[in-house]
Amino acid sequence: MSTGEHAFPAAAGKLLSRLPAYPGSLLFVTGLNLALAKHLPEDTLRALEGRKLRILARDVAVGFDFTWRNGKFSAMQPGGDVALTISASTRDFWLMAHRKEDPDTLFFSRRLSMEGDTELGLMVKNTLDAIDMSVFTPASMLPQGLLQRLPMPPGFRRSRN
Repeated sequence: MSTGEHAFPAAAGKLLSRLPAYPGSLLFVTGLNLALAKHLPEDTLRALEGRKLRILARDVAVGFDFTWRNGKFSAMQPGGDVALTISASTRDFWLMAHRKEDPDTLFFSRRLSMEGDTELGLMVKNTLDAIDMSVFTPASMLPQGLLQRLPMPPGFRRSRN
């Protein structure tokens, strides 16, 4: 597991914090819809329906607001009431996504926080913990067989696996 505090470079974080939040939320939910939406259980989706969530990278002061509505994740404008905010540094989010750090360890060391509906937060955490991380590989996000149909550059040989 990781030790020590890691932070995004201050100058880059200052620049990122000045960007408008909504376009970033649109990109974020596009990724969620491609990679995650089809792997979430129905009871989780029912609990998320219409609830505003925020993911906040504290070290760059960038947050993405979104909800589950009409069968997909949708970006929301920042502000207003949020049912659940999950915040950590960009490095800690990366470590969690790559299963290099346990969310509980980050939570108890105060590097990860959840504010708002804690029952919803625990459900989200437990659901993400249960998902096989291989669903986030680029090949798993594309329609089946698409990679086999893409033209290959001259001299490139496709793996037979």
